[in-house]
Amino acid sequence: MAEYLSPGVYVEEFESGLRPMEGVGTSTAGFIGMAEKGKVIGTPEFVTSFADFNRKFGGYLPETTYGEYRYLAYAVEQFFANGGSRCYVMRTAAADAVTASVSAAGISISAKNPGKWGNEIKVTAVAATKGKTAVLEATGDEATGKVYTVANGSIFAEGDTIVIRNNGKVTGYNKIAMVQGNTITLTVPVKEDLTDKSPVPRKVLSTCEMNLEVSYRDQVELYEGVSLNQSSASFITKVLAKSELVDVAADEPKDAVNPLSVFTAEADAEKAIVFLAGGSDGGKKGITDDVFMGTDGGPGKRTGLAAFKELNNVSIMAIPGVTSPAVQLALVAHCTNTGASFAVLDVPQHLTKPQDVLAHREKIDSDYAAMYHPWIQIYDALNKKPAYIPPSGAVCGIYARSDVERGVHKAPANEVVYNCIGLSCLYNKAEQDILNPAGVNLIRALPGQGIRVWGARTCSSNSLWKYVNVRRLFIYLEESIKSQTNWAVFEPNDEMLWARVGRTIRAFLRDMWRSGALVGNTEDQAFYVNIGRDTMSQSDILNGRLICEIGVAPSRPAEFVIFRITQFMEES
Repeated sequence: MAEYLSPGVYVEEFESGLRPMEGVGTSTAGFIGMAEKGKVIGTPEFVTSFADFNRKFGGYLPETTYGEYRYLAYAVEQFFANGGSRCYVMRTAAADAVTASVSAAGISISAKNPGKWGNEIKVTAVAATKGKTAVLEATGDEATGKVYTVANGSIFAEGDTIVIRNNGKVTGYNKIAMVQGNTITLTVPVKEDLTDKSPVPRKVLSTCEMNLEVSYRDQVELYEGVSLNQSSASFITKVLAKSELVDVAADEPKDAVNPLSVFTAEADAEKAIVFLAGGSDGGKKGITDDVFMGTDGGPGKRTGLAAFKELNNVSIMAIPGVTSPAVQLALVAHCTNTGASFAVLDVPQHLTKPQDVLAHREKIDSDYAAMYHPWIQIYDALNKKPAYIPPSGAVCGIYARSDVERGVHKAPANEVVYNCIGLSCLYNKAEQDILNPAGVNLIRALPGQGIRVWGARTCSSNSLWKYVNVRRLFIYLEESIKSQTNWAVFEPNDEMLWARVGRTIRAFLRDMWRSGALVGNTEDQAFYVNIGRDTMSQSDILNGRLICEIGVAPSRPAEFVIFRITQFMEES
C-alpha cells in the first residue's frame, strides 16, 4: 500500500475487476515433410509466405527422387494460396542423407543441414588486413629478434598472425606474442633487419585476415576481417556462427601461416575458392515412418513431429501426402495430447472406391482430426504440366481463411478451393452418402460453383464431436481462457478473486455469443459460468485449487438444408 507522510493530493490507479480477454489465434498451421534444404533438428521454422518457404527450404522436389514424399512445398504453396498467412515448417530428411562439406588443415566447413543442395555452396576467401605499420627499431635483446617498436601498435592483438613485406614482397609470417603500447613481441625470432624509418617505408608489418563470401545460388553472405586468431572476436567460428548456410569448426594454426593456406596450397595466395562436396539426399529406402514421427532428444534436439513439442501456438497440423497409418496416428495423438491443435489428414490417392476409403478411415477415431479426399489437381510449375497433390495443404489454408473471415465457429466447408483445376476422382451424391456419415470429407466439383470442400466432419465416433467447427471452437475457448486467466495464479483464493474470474470469463463468452459462436436467445441459454463454494470444497481451497465450471452451447452447421414444399388449392 502507498504511504502518506506529507499533506497533499494523491492519485492512485486501481483495477475495475474486469480484465478483457483476447482470444488466441486459430489460423497458424504446422507442416512436416521432405524439403530440398532446411534444418532437420530443433524448433520448426516460422514461414509467412511461399517465397519465405523457398528461401528457407528450397523449391519443389522431383518425383524421381522423392516419390510420394515430395509434397511439402506444394502443400505450403496451397496453404498460402487458399488464405493462410503463417505457418511453422519442420523439414525431414532420409536417414541416409549426407551433409556436404570441405576440410583442410585445421578447418572444416559443412552445410547447415544434410542434402545435395550443399554441393552448390561456394566459399570465396580474399586476403585482407585491419592495418599495417613500420618497425622503428629493434629493442630488448637484439640477438632474439623478437621485440620491436612500431609506429602504430594499436592495430595488433595477442595471437594475431602478421605478414612481413619488403617492397611489397612477402618475406615471412609471424605471430604476435605480446603488445604493450607500440612495443610488440613476436613468437619466432626474425633474422632480417625490419627497421625502416623512411617517410614511405618499404618494410611493413600487416595483420593477416581475410574477407569471406559464402554463396548458394542467389543467396550471398559476406564476412569481413575474419581471423584465425582464436582469442579474437573475429575468429572464423565466432563470425560464421550466424551463417544460414554453413557451420565451421576450426583450430588456430600452430605456426604462423597465411590464413588462406587453409583453403589452398599456395603459400602466399591472395584469393582462394572452394566448393562443398559429398552432400546427398539419400534414397527412398531411408525415408521411413520414423523420419516423420521424429525423435525427442530434448529441447532444441527434436526432429520431425516431435519438434512441435517446442511450440504451443500451432492450431492446424498436416504431414502432406504421408498416409501411413502409423504416421497419421502419431499426428492425431500429438494433437490430442496437446489439446490445442487439429490434424488434417489425407487419404492415399489410389484409393477411390468408397469401401477402400472407409477401410483407411476406420483406422482412426478422434475428434482432433478430419480426413479429406480426393487429391486436387494443380499446375505443377516444376514439370510444367498438371499434377495431383494431397488436399491437406489447401484445406489448412481454407481453415485459416474461414477463421479470419467468419470465425472459428463457422464450419470450414462449402468453401472454394483456390488454385485447383481438377480432382483425382469425381464422386457423386450416392458415394458421398456412404462416406460422409463415416467422417470422410469430400472435395467435389459442383456445376456452376467450382471445386469446393463439401464436408465438415471429424474422425470421431462420438456424435457430440462430429463437427470440425465444434471441436475447434472448444480448442479456441479452452486455450483462450487458459492463456488469459494466468494472472489469477497465486492471487488470494477468496470470493473477490472468484468474482473477478467469473466476470472476466462471462464477458468473453458474451462476446462469443454475440458473434454467433454460441446459440441461444439469451445469455443463460448460450452459456453459464459457475465459480464459488458450489464448485470448490474447503479441501480444494486449502490445496490451492480454484475450480470454475463452464458450459456452452456451440453453434452447429446446417449440414442438411431441407425445404418441405406442398401444394394447396386457391381459395375463392
